[in-house]
Amino acid sequence: MPDFERPRAVFGAIIDSMSDDNRLPLDRTDEAILQAIQEDGRISTADLARTVSLSPSSTADRVRRLVDAGVITGYTATVSPAALGYSIMAFVRLAYPSGNYKPLHDLLDVTPEVVEAHHVTGDDCFIIKVLARSMSDLERLTGRLATLGPVTTNVVYSSPLTRRRLEPA
Repeated sequence: MPDFERPRAVFGAIIDSMSDDNRLPLDRTDEAILQAIQEDGRISTADLARTVSLSPSSTADRVRRLVDAGVITGYTATVSPAALGYSIMAFVRLAYPSGNYKPLHDLLDVTPEVVEAHHVTGDDCFIIKVLARSMSDLERLTGRLATLGPVTTNVVYSSPLTRRRLEPA
């Protein structure tokens, strides 16, 4: 293979491995199940079966298949941070200067106020969602994160969209 074609072959293989070919085929009933479960994670199998017009055993089989395939990854309760004393939400952007992520993972493990952390592209390496009880608590949290590298903090005024139901791509 000529050298000028080698990158195309390598990147083509990478792109092919990222394709949707491994995706579980979903029909309209599967989509209706996913919609109902995302709206109410505590819905009973009987109620879900009525919603999607299937028998309870067929519905349970489909839900089990969706779980086994990794489409449904869990069930959770949505909790109000403010009701638990966290009145401030912020996103902290961290420019992490090292490729050794162990100190970051160690800090995340012992900082329960960090509720999300995302490794991202761009000037900042991580975007970290934190909850704080007060501005001084936020200052303490960002100070701990700043021991790892430069941080930029954005305090959330309001959240017009906190959660959106996912639909198949």
